[in-house]
Amino acid sequence: MDRFTGPGTPLDLNAFQATTGNIGCPPESLWALLHVETLGCGYLPDRRPKILFERHIFHKLTNGQYDAQAPDVSQPTPGGYGAGGANQYTRLAVALALDETAALSAASWGLGQILGTNFASAGFASVEAMVDSFVASEGAQLTGMAAFIVASNIAADVASQNWASYARAYNGPDYAENQYDTRLAAAHQHYVDAGCPDITLRAAQVYLNYLGYDTGGIDGILGAMTGAALKQFQQSANLPQSGLADAATLAALATPPSA
Repeated sequence: MDRFTGPGTPLDLNAFQATTGNIGCPPESLWALLHVETLGCGYLPDRRPKILFERHIFHKLTNGQYDAQAPDVSQPTPGGYGAGGANQYTRLAVALALDETAALSAASWGLGQILGTNFASAGFASVEAMVDSFVASEGAQLTGMAAFIVASNIAADVASQNWASYARAYNGPDYAENQYDTRLAAAHQHYVDAGCPDITLRAAQVYLNYLGYDTGGIDGILGAMTGAALKQFQQSANLPQSGLADAATLAALATPPSA
């Protein structure tokens, strides 16, 4: 197990409600942020936090000294991301071998995709402390995201759904190029119209994905694939095959495989 693989504890209602309280926003707004940043989950199926490595940040932090040696991870311009998921850790590993602190600082982490350079605004003493916390739980990731939003003086934008103002501060002046603000608005409207995810069911989906079951996404909705995955797990765990994320099923899902 490497340093980036931890419990990967899914978000719970207490952490979610604490965050909406800290930001002062309705739940639909927070779900919109999480959907657009990470499609609603802060971890890969192998329990490592979702990351995106930014080569131009690494270049800046290391004064471009590795541009020729490692052009995939150090360039003066953004881009060159390649595939998402595990590939970003492959890129991170190259950078870690060159300058560990700069590498951690040049990646965005977890549910809120907080850039490592923003560790202080997210409430941490160092980027290493932020990463260690984000490895542990989505609750920690969300707490860091809320702290960053408050420190950046954009909590009111989230509360009032002023997505353009929020996007400019959170995603940079070029936010409109990837329609960041309009995607936030669309996601928010979706949750207003369809309702917010069932956070307990969402936790079950996260755990099922860790175990290799295909739930058809992590959205807190009991669709056919999630129901089938729950039944398969319940059968393997000698539980009643209800296809529901009941307390016994969630407890079994949360038990580490080695326990």
